Amino acid sequence: MARSRAQIARQLERSVGTLGTATLNRMERDMPWFRQLSAADRSWIGLIVQAGINAFVTWYRDPEPHAPLTTEVFGAAPRALTGVVSLHQTVEMVRLSIEVVEENVAEVVGDEDAVSVRAAIVRYAREVAFATAEVYARAAEMRGAWDARLEALVVDSVLRAEADETVRSRASALGWVATGQVVVLLGRAPDTPGTGGEGGTRESVIDEVRRSARHVGMDALCAVQGDRLVVVLGGVTDPDKAGASVVQHFGAGPVVVGPMVPGLVHANISARAALAGLQAAPGWPQAPRPVTSDELLPERALTGDAQAQRQLVTEVYRPLADAGPAVLDTVAAFLEHGGSIEASSRALFVHANTVRYRLRRAADAAGLSPMQPRHAYTLRVALTLGRLDTGSDSTASL
Repeated sequence: MARSRAQIARQLERSVGTLGTATLNRMERDMPWFRQLSAADRSWIGLIVQAGINAFVTWYRDPEPHAPLTTEVFGAAPRALTGVVSLHQTVEMVRLSIEVVEENVAEVVGDEDAVSVRAAIVRYAREVAFATAEVYARAAEMRGAWDARLEALVVDSVLRAEADETVRSRASALGWVATGQVVVLLGRAPDTPGTGGEGGTRESVIDEVRRSARHVGMDALCAVQGDRLVVVLGGVTDPDKAGASVVQHFGAGPVVVGPMVPGLVHANISARAALAGLQAAPGWPQAPRPVTSDELLPERALTGDAQAQRQLVTEVYRPLADAGPAVLDTVAAFLEHGGSIEASSRALFVHANTVRYRLRRAADAAGLSPMQPRHAYTLRVALTLGRLDTGSDSTASL
């Protein structure tokens, strides 16, 4: 005579402990990764297994919808367990638990009732599978949101010159492993729903930057600050190539690459130069994209950037002055006479070939050729700043 579901459920209920123990013994035997877990984690898994079997018994007694399975099965375990046991391993556990119950169900309820119980197990296993996916999906969402906040905090610390070993540790938690040179890029963020435009979300833009950086062997930390996209790249060997690898992910307008610095702790130096370059970039509409902050030194100097002014004096004016008064005077004359060698030679009372020779010496000393219009502009600004610097030194010595 067939028994009611309630009677079968009572008999199953008395065997929950036995079934749970059998399941854990099988895990010990068939799952090497389970044996490597700590005693505390194995204990939590034991609770999950027992809760799952209990929940099945309750569900079998009354299969109508009641409490969510995520609460009944996984509610006892800490959310941190999702970081210890992967989704694949959880699926393995669920599959093995079902196998153990199926193998032992005839012993528990008898052959006559085992058929209906096994059919119920198949249906219940589907519900547990959905519940498992929900738990891991929520954990992934929480982790993603936390990582985004942590990454924004790290990038903000870099811009504020507050990067230290703590920031490096936080970056490591985000997957930052770069030990080489670092550069910071700044530009306009692409139009996204989050900024009032169209296109992908901010999160998708940051993911794309990371993928492009990884493709060329670099690490990336990114943040969208208002309408500005900030990218910190690690493992850089060439700032121009680094910028070119991710520039397509920025919005319209200039993208500035700061100088290379030795590590994340010093990234604020690169960030400061990139920010100054971004502010000065409108002064050079024909600038390449991306453009390095050093290429924008004249515009930065004209905006009052003291670092750019010092750099032009020390890296351009002083090498020219050290090359000798003749070289410095020839560059000045060449610039004053519109880049004409003949006019410069007449003004200096020297042969045209002498002018050419001195200009080559100037290019070797300063790394800038007076023959190129952009270099000539940089040289003109550097000479002006150098004269002002020399004049202030003379005045101070009086």
